[in-house]
Amino acid sequence: MTDAAVAGVPQAGAPQASDQYVQSLARGLSVIRAFDAANPVMTLSEVAARTNLTRATARRFLHTLVELGYVRTDGKTFALTAMVLQLGYSYLSALSLPQLAQPHLEELSLKLGESTSAAVLDGADIFYVARVTTRRIMTVGISVGTRFPAYATSMGRVLLADLPQQKLDEYLSSVEFKALTPRTMTSREELVAELDRVRRQDWCVLDQELELGLMSVAAPVRNAAGKVVAAVNVSLQAQNVAAQPDPRAYIESIREEIVHTAGLISADIAAKH
Repeated sequence: MTDAAVAGVPQAGAPQASDQYVQSLARGLSVIRAFDAANPVMTLSEVAARTNLTRATARRFLHTLVELGYVRTDGKTFALTAMVLQLGYSYLSALSLPQLAQPHLEELSLKLGESTSAAVLDGADIFYVARVTTRRIMTVGISVGTRFPAYATSMGRVLLADLPQQKLDEYLSSVEFKALTPRTMTSREELVAELDRVRRQDWCVLDQELELGLMSVAAPVRNAAGKVVAAVNVSLQAQNVAAQPDPRAYIESIREEIVHTAGLISADIAAKH
């Protein structure tokens, strides 16, 4: 497959290419985004495979990024440097949500003794914008900037459930479902039914679909117009939930807390605007 055949392939929710589209910039960004928590260090061949670029093209972009300081190399493998954080700093510093959400997440985390987070929808993924960690319960560490596929997360489903039908259809037609665990929902029909339920009840519980042993409960954060602009969640250890005298009642108590916290953040957003 040639570079030209894949360079303009849009991600879910991404705008279609136009006469203003700069293909080389898109390719360079695809190289940066190829690195993630599961692939923090890669060879040239691995980067080329993940970006659908030829080795020669991937090599040019990687060495350009090395010269600019965004990527480091030992001659065989490549990895991002902390300088890539500057790419998102302006966005995060101008975004009021993290500043508004953080104190509420900290209060909830202290009350429950569990990790709490806030995320927004970015293409086919959720993007963490705030995080309070009590202990590590995933094999992959989560921090601000971490991304996960929206369909396999509680916050992602809350965010997807509020999309206009056209945007949701575009997402569903382009997303690649992968079984991250034996419990992961991997069919369009299942996800549509689940999103309908999330939409009706206005919250979501996820049971070990992103990683075995991990559960989470999420609720939507809305702006003054009622549009969902983010989601917040509480992360739970499945074995701790199962050990409760009444696991369903325990999940309900967590639901009440996260919905209340989401309401407080929504009120702060409305008051700010």
